[in-house]
Amino acid sequence: MDYSKSGGQRTGKNTPRHAEHNAKGSRKNPFGEAADDKARLLARMKAAAEARKTEQE
Repeated sequence: MDYSKSGGQRTGKNTPRHAEHNAKGSRKNPFGEAADDKARLLARMKAAAEARKTEQE
């Protein structure tokens, strides 16, 4: 007898146990915000590098 076919199907094996606190599209991490933050971060990093360069000379 094939016991693998008896009983109901098992569901949800590949689902996460909880939702991530910083998932894309959530209140803490909305869509479209990361690109602006990255551009601002890059500008700050370039300004800091330039300040260090002038400080060393």
